[in-house]
Amino acid sequence: MAKLTRRDCIKGMCTTLAGAGIISALPAAAWSGISGSNVDLRVAVIGLQHRGSQLVDAFGKIDGVRVVAVCDADSHFIEREAEKLKAQGKKVQRHVDFRRILDDKTIDAVAIATPDHWHALMTVGACQAGKDVYVEKPVSHNLWEGRRMVEAARKYGRIVQAGTQNRSDVGLKQAARFLREGKLGKIRLARAFDYPRRTSIGKVDGPQPIPGTVDYNLFMGPAPLGPLMRKNLHYDWHFVWPTGTGDCGNRGVHELDQIRWMIGQEQLPPRVTSIAGRFGYEDDAETPNTQITWFDCRPVPILWELKSLPKHKGATQMDTFRGRRTSMIIECEQGYLTGGRGGATLRR
Repeated sequence: MAKLTRRDCIKGMCTTLAGAGIISALPAAAWSGISGSNVDLRVAVIGLQHRGSQLVDAFGKIDGVRVVAVCDADSHFIEREAEKLKAQGKKVQRHVDFRRILDDKTIDAVAIATPDHWHALMTVGACQAGKDVYVEKPVSHNLWEGRRMVEAARKYGRIVQAGTQNRSDVGLKQAARFLREGKLGKIRLARAFDYPRRTSIGKVDGPQPIPGTVDYNLFMGPAPLGPLMRKNLHYDWHFVWPTGTGDCGNRGVHELDQIRWMIGQEQLPPRVTSIAGRFGYEDDAETPNTQITWFDCRPVPILWELKSLPKHKGATQMDTFRGRRTSMIIECEQGYLTGGRGGATLRR
């Protein structure tokens, strides 16, 4: 019988969490044989407001995995998650400063669900500390950071898994195989689009108070330590450049990753052309709410579109394309394939 090492377990854990959106469908047998406190994988979750809270729950459903620490720059979220686990009979460490987690040699892996600007530094630091990493998308705040993360993972021999969990979708695996077998003929164009409803984040006329539960210095980290110039510190960090990447980095990652998978595109395109802007609102957001990008991939180009405004002023409905608000569409000689998380549909 092959020996199951701790590192093998961590690799399996990270793969499973990549499909955390469908974790309830995973067979319990996949984790049988590794339970027991002496071999439990000890995990810390960093960044708890939204996705991190979901990851805490997801880890709790995997036999042989224990969340042993929770961390956030806002102690409100720390207490919320710690009390939730306490009600389940689970005791965890509580940290505001993630460096305390890196110092703890009993922790095997970290899950990072912080604002985008922290992903690279935390991942590199975790690799240096001998810990494997699950990091939410987008993997990094920019391309240079992403390359440093890859270098760190290779240098320190760590497993680093990104949160592009749609690649764990059973239906999409079948769709990719269908396309690769040429059953719709030659692929001509790959389209990705997302029409999420986004309201204005509002506009302020001066610096805003920092919530008393927040270590603002740690929250900003590698970003410039300027005053808070938006109404909502949390979540709306997505829509300002020092901390976020807008909806292209927030939601578009999934559609673009799906498409590259479907068409077998593993290389960067030689040219990219993008037209973008923020329309309809006078607010403190900086990232585009409307964007069209052409990725000049060979032999199949990719067209990405984002629009988070309703169809027209006063409307509640969002635009759709071929009946969908968020999707990929692979245009082929004999029809097209459309879909996303949960599977795909063929049209001839």
